[in-house]
Amino acid sequence: MTINYELTSPTYYSLRSVSSKMFALISKQLNVQTAYVTKRGETAMTVLSSYNREEEIIPEGYSVEYGGTFCRLIIKNKGDAMHTANLMKDAITRELEVTGQLNVKGFLGVTLKDLKGNVFGTLCVMDKEEKVFSEEDINYLKSMAYILSHMIELDQTKYSMGFLSVPIIPITKGISILSIQGIVDGNRSEQIMSDVLHSAADNDIGYFIIDLSKLLVQDNCFPNFLFNMMSALSLMGVETIITGVTPTFAKEHVNNFDLKNLKSKMVKDIQYALDYIGYALIEK
Repeated sequence: MTINYELTSPTYYSLRSVSSKMFALISKQLNVQTAYVTKRGETAMTVLSSYNREEEIIPEGYSVEYGGTFCRLIIKNKGDAMHTANLMKDAITRELEVTGQLNVKGFLGVTLKDLKGNVFGTLCVMDKEEKVFSEEDINYLKSMAYILSHMIELDQTKYSMGFLSVPIIPITKGISILSIQGIVDGNRSEQIMSDVLHSAADNDIGYFIIDLSKLLVQDNCFPNFLFNMMSALSLMGVETIITGVTPTFAKEHVNNFDLKNLKSKMVKDIQYALDYIGYALIEK
């Protein structure tokens, strides 16, 4: 059996973030030292997030070949759950190499699925001491897994959106518009920046109008990648013009030092931006 450590997947940020906040509650409710979420891969189970109340038993990134895991027993069980008071005495689990390596006893795990019913991985708890888990305990952990299934759906939706094309709209030779919509996470910001810089170079763009009217800003934190992107465009000789600044946005960011010192023209809307450039749209 192979055990190694892998980087946690940035794709499941919401799942990891929410589960890490839930673990302390689960640990207290079930009186266990450790709680963790795993993701099933092609050949292995990998821990995406974990909580260890005292000593570290299961670190994040911990990965074990599927055939040698407790998770396989959970997923194969018709009740989507597996528990034992003592892993070292249980007829099945005591034979697994991982049992001796972890040196734990009490264990309870339930299958973690997405909202379509597809198996994602497991939600598990364990303890150094023997633990007898009741039906109520099992149902409690299953309810926690159901909550996390919504986080899986959210992350999968965000991941799918990342494949959507960046909305760059060419207006005329040398002028393009970038409309930034929704929440921009790390993956999406990298894609936007890459596409914008390549578009500017490939199409000999002189002006990039960046519309923020549909941008959703989380926790009053203006996306830093926009500063970097506009600075990079400036180095390429491309002038940026910002439009779509709403009254709410302006009020929340009036004291933003970086925005104040941004070398970019700010105008009311796209029409004003075109006027500034000296380009007019003529109605037929």
